[in-house]
Amino acid sequence: MASPLIARAVTAMAANGRVFTDVKDVPAKPVAIVYGAGIRNGQPTAVLYNRVAAAVALYKAGVVSKLLMSGDNRFANYNEPAAMRRTALQLGVPDEDIVLDLAGRSTYDTCYRAHDIFAVNSAVLVTQDFHLDRAITTCRVLGIDAVGFVADQRSYRGMVWFQFRELGATMNAFVELFITRPTPVLGDKMPIV
Repeated sequence: MASPLIARAVTAMAANGRVFTDVKDVPAKPVAIVYGAGIRNGQPTAVLYNRVAAAVALYKAGVVSKLLMSGDNRFANYNEPAAMRRTALQLGVPDEDIVLDLAGRSTYDTCYRAHDIFAVNSAVLVTQDFHLDRAITTCRVLGIDAVGFVADQRSYRGMVWFQFRELGATMNAFVELFITRPTPVLGDKMPIV
């Protein structure tokens, strides 16, 4: 169990000073990257809803000018980015400032594609605190100057599971970033800024 704990410590050091909890403190960046987190019956889970709402708060405060909604869309009846878009629209973001990444199947894929497909070099990452260290580290290694904004607007059921899952996910991130360097689903370049 020492290796996952060491990986978590390394990502925490890499993200040190780059995680913000107050919109007023977040440095301006061109894009907020919002990570998928599950839908049920076409609606965002509480975790995903809070990510979108936090990104909308950044947008309305003028911290970012575009929202890159990245998530899973592998199945006909499962489309995280579409649900994220609907939520952002309901919360007042104009459609022209929302960009969908339909192949953001993992944190690694989202960061890789943000840089390679959408030409993002600087971004605010919007996710829960338990995920931010890994997300920031992944984006930074893949060429994005990233800071994070904590999307925790409440406590979540199953938080122990999220924390436990993050240990394995962080180890997997290290393997992807420093050993295997897999290529995710790619396509035509679509710069958004």
